[in-house]
Amino acid sequence: MYRKQMLGIIFCLLSVAALAQTPYETLQERPNEKTFKGWLTRTVLEQESSFTWMQENYKAYQPHAAGLQTLRQYKDSVRFLVFMGTWCEDSHFIIPRFFAMADAAGLSADRISLTGVDRNKTTWGQLSATLQVDLVPTIIIYRQGKELGRVVEYGRYGQFDREIGEIIQKGFQQ
Repeated sequence: MYRKQMLGIIFCLLSVAALAQTPYETLQERPNEKTFKGWLTRTVLEQESSFTWMQENYKAYQPHAAGLQTLRQYKDSVRFLVFMGTWCEDSHFIIPRFFAMADAAGLSADRISLTGVDRNKTTWGQLSATLQVDLVPTIIIYRQGKELGRVVEYGRYGQFDREIGEIIQKGFQQ
């Protein structure tokens, strides 16, 4: 029952965000730094001129072969809810690579929901608190509305893509 309620909340928030004109706000938490809080898209990150890290880290990515193969195999059966901080160096490194992995696997953009958090790790609607997201980036993987698992920051091995593949593989073996 609790999971169904959570999924209902998430999808309501996604729907509201999709209808809003500006689904995120720009904060100035520190000098010379932009924090985007709310629902983001890859395009928003790519078009922000101060986010040079986006293109640099996208191009530098070499995927974990097994992780990429697993995502490619199950790309139409999984969804991702991704929390990031536009101020966070770990997010600067991982999120562009995550999008490169998604592209290499042929994952449709509508299977990824991306939300930006402020330095307190808060989001609109308390979504990060509800889902117990304390560190960013956090990549949550879903299958048929059920959380299969999550990769927090670099993951257990320091290879987020390897761990994504393992989580998906395990989720389809159950």
